[in-house]
Amino acid sequence: MKRPAPRTAPRSTSRSTRTTPGTTPAPAARTSSRLRGVGRAGSRSHGVARSGSAARSVLRAGGGAGLAVALAAGAVTATALAPPARAAVTCEVGYAKNDWGSGFTASVTITNRGPALSGWTLAYSYSGDQRLANGWNGRWSQSGKAVTVVNESWNGSLATGASVQAGANFSYTGTNADPTAFTVNGTACNGDSGPTEPPGGGPAPKLKVSGNKLVDGSGNTVRLRGVNRSGGEFACVQGNGFWDGPMDAASVTAIKSWNVNAVRVPLNADCWLGLANVDPAYRGAAYQNAVRAYVALLEENGLTPILDLHWNHGLWTGNDSHCATANAECQKPMPDAQYATEFWRGVATAFKDDTAVVFDLFNEPYPNNIGVMSYDQSWACWRDGGSACPGLTYEAAGMQDLLDAVRAAGAANVVLAGGNSYSNDLGQWLARKPSDPTGNLAAAWHSYNFNYCASTSCWDQQLAPVAAQVPLVAGEIGENTCGHGYIDGLLAWLDAHGASYLGWTWNTWNCSSGPSLISSYDGTPTAYGAGLRDHLRSAP
Repeated sequence: MKRPAPRTAPRSTSRSTRTTPGTTPAPAARTSSRLRGVGRAGSRSHGVARSGSAARSVLRAGGGAGLAVALAAGAVTATALAPPARAAVTCEVGYAKNDWGSGFTASVTITNRGPALSGWTLAYSYSGDQRLANGWNGRWSQSGKAVTVVNESWNGSLATGASVQAGANFSYTGTNADPTAFTVNGTACNGDSGPTEPPGGGPAPKLKVSGNKLVDGSGNTVRLRGVNRSGGEFACVQGNGFWDGPMDAASVTAIKSWNVNAVRVPLNADCWLGLANVDPAYRGAAYQNAVRAYVALLEENGLTPILDLHWNHGLWTGNDSHCATANAECQKPMPDAQYATEFWRGVATAFKDDTAVVFDLFNEPYPNNIGVMSYDQSWACWRDGGSACPGLTYEAAGMQDLLDAVRAAGAANVVLAGGNSYSNDLGQWLARKPSDPTGNLAAAWHSYNFNYCASTSCWDQQLAPVAAQVPLVAGEIGENTCGHGYIDGLLAWLDAHGASYLGWTWNTWNCSSGPSLISSYDGTPTAYGAGLRDHLRSAP
């Protein structure tokens, strides 16, 4: 799916139906008012999620600021006397970091537990040679070992119970010890109570394929049932941060409240690879470490992360084009040979020792819909890329190329390969499936009420044979009715066939044009989202 665009009207897209004599009709156009994906207007939620190894603790301090501070890297607890004219308040502090040897990302969450604030200033010091490179969601500065973060004009006001996130990248030499003392608006929080347990759920299971099922390390069947968390595919390339909305522990707790066990995280190839068209603050190591931090947070809460290449390079301005640029600013018909394999080599290298992470090779291939090749040829293009994609104006990488890049990096993680026609057509998936030496390959499928394959007859014809041979993961399901009549029937069919499914999307957009599952990041559902939530909660 594409995202809501700020300050622009929805753009309808019409997708052609292509048929080949003697074959099953190719999926019809995915016709809908699907919006250009550029995030919510005015969104400035750039926070980096807390690392899975982050310590959490509670600080008690005197003073009227009344803030709870969660910093990305270790944490302390202390009690201080309040000034005579002020009541004592409680500060919760947790500091987490993502360290890659010569640098690290620190992320900060400040929650106001006292009276409303019109501004905040955080201060702390490092003991080593940590040096500030860049920061976001606050005005970061450093003098010697002392670091100060002052609110931006748009995030200084904090009502009681409200939170704000900020983060920064640092380089260092030698050791990288966590800070042990913090002040907020001049209120000291000192001492050390040691870390407390991170939010629970247990670690996410290590996964592999066994026949047509996903199984954990003990051989138990695992069905992935969850949500998509959009933002990582568009915010960075638009200069708006890493994510859209909060990606902290509280937001993950809200997701878990729906009885979810998996979260699909769309990514951007240009941002991961650090290409020059992306703001330096949100590309390369900074982006990669934001992804690592969120993956760690999901895993420590028992949630399976599914990393999806959503937006990629490649210039296509023909039929069903979504943007007139080669940059990764929209959905493209196919992954590109120039950067997509490099993206997967990098992602696979980063997570090859963590088979709790699932890789989704490419969001929604649609070579069948661009009007330059036959239905059969479009499936050859889907698998093989390159010269098998006549008429495509950039060199494509096929699903086999992407899978080979993952396996060449030494990663045996479960890999999903989405079908043709925006991943809604699995008609030739079994005949064309890529070769995988590990056997850890599953089929991905997307389904909305406005798709071609949106009936039980089509599911029985196309999906059932696939689900009988390999795990089937419906990576995106939804409808644009602001109701849940379509997904109710779809979920029943998927359950009956032992398939996995994830709703689109855990973002506070419009219930029809998103389509969005929630109206608030505390987990309040839209009418559409209520259908998925109730179904998930009824599952064992």
